[in-house]
Amino acid sequence: MRRPRCKRRLPKRELAGYIPQFVEGVKQFAAEKDIQYDLIHSHYWMSGLAAEALNDAWDVPVVHMFHTLGEMKNRIARSETEREGAYRIDGEKRVIARADRIIAATLAEQTQLQFLYKANRRKITIIPPGVDIGHFYPIPMDEARQYVGVDAGKKLVLFVGRIEPLKGLETLIRAIACHRTVHLGQVTLMIIGGDPDVSPQDMTAEMARIQQLSDDLCMGRMVVFLGKQAQDTLPYYYSAADVLVMPSHYESFGMVALEAMACGTPVIASQVGGLAFLVKDGETGFHVPDQDPEALCEKLMILLSDPYQRERMGLCAAEYAKDYAWANITAQILDVYKSLVGGKVGVFV
Repeated sequence: MRRPRCKRRLPKRELAGYIPQFVEGVKQFAAEKDIQYDLIHSHYWMSGLAAEALNDAWDVPVVHMFHTLGEMKNRIARSETEREGAYRIDGEKRVIARADRIIAATLAEQTQLQFLYKANRRKITIIPPGVDIGHFYPIPMDEARQYVGVDAGKKLVLFVGRIEPLKGLETLIRAIACHRTVHLGQVTLMIIGGDPDVSPQDMTAEMARIQQLSDDLCMGRMVVFLGKQAQDTLPYYYSAADVLVMPSHYESFGMVALEAMACGTPVIASQVGGLAFLVKDGETGFHVPDQDPEALCEKLMILLSDPYQRERMGLCAAEYAKDYAWANITAQILDVYKSLVGGKVGVFV
């Protein structure tokens, strides 16, 4: 009997080598189903390289969204292991050269594309990501807390995201440790993301580092590592939280912040990248300098000690998020499609 192959996580450089195989699979699928695509919409740089190859075969327009940029990640990298290789930067430049239209999430991303990659301004259209307000919406806090198993009297701070250095989790944990000294009641930090319960040899270096930091600061039960959570449960966690924190060193947009705001939760975010545009300081939450635990602690104290302020900002956040509803964003995307295919909108990948 044939033994199944073992699964393993591929390094990014190695993963890029499978793009030709992926492209052939897409071409075979289109041929078998007798589908003729009118346009390709690719996301992230590797799928942009796949779009480049499909463009060679089909000669149809390509629309691309990067979401993150290698040059920006390298600018905030604190070690060589955090830096993106030249293979990614070169790949991004190829995608920029080939794409007929690049969609940037914010003016900041447009500026980065022009300054760091010499992208043609005429190719770039600014359209932010959208949020499904039918899925992410305010749930009464008592109902949400009962669902996620949090006591009503606790102050709950939430982090959602990948566990990697650029997300700034160290800053948040140090801020919570600082907050503990002012005795504002029982505070719990819930961290959603990563795999916190795997064996030491399978745990990522950043997850191990963050857990060790939590132990070193004697955080005990104040920090709860929940690991990955299903999309269906995220609205409950957002709605249960007093505040969501995004202490990132770099974010091209900040989708988690938008989801939380749609659920009526104020956001404290680093004043970097898209977060500087998305979060309205003093209205839907607060901005803080990145890598500044004391500044973050100060803003946490303001929100956690003032229920009126939290409620006001939460209501404002939910209303503000409606501007990013998919109905509004989809219309803008379709306008881009129509401009490239002569008004005809067909089937897209």
